[in-house]
Amino acid sequence: MSKPVKGVLFCLNDSDANSEHSHKLFITSWDGRPVNLHVHPFSGDTSYDVGHYHHYAGITEAAPTGVPHVHNYYAVTSFNDGHKHTIRGTTGPAFPLPEGGHYHHFEGYTTVNGAIPHTHKYAGNTGNEKNY
Repeated sequence: MSKPVKGVLFCLNDSDANSEHSHKLFITSWDGRPVNLHVHPFSGDTSYDVGHYHHYAGITEAAPTGVPHVHNYYAVTSFNDGHKHTIRGTTGPAFPLPEGGHYHHFEGYTTVNGAIPHTHKYAGNTGNEKNY
């Protein structure tokens, strides 16, 4: 079964005509219905490694409401033990909430950093959707 989809395609990282670049599609219509966008807050603490942990918080990238979707996310951790890390990834699919809305699970490992080079594991669930 196919559904007509409309959207706007953006070219990213195209500052040099010869550089590699990517595209991002923002869906504006799904099966003839307009699509609204939403984001999710997320936060948590990393695993405790090399004598410390880090806190992180952020807002996911926007995604369409009312259709199957995932969100990209990015955050920089708190500055602990003389350094910080970056977390980046893509959430899992949406899980409905009993009171309405939905959340997503996310997990991964931070970038490597520190006087003793190391990573931290992180995992959690986003908060409920925030429409705009």
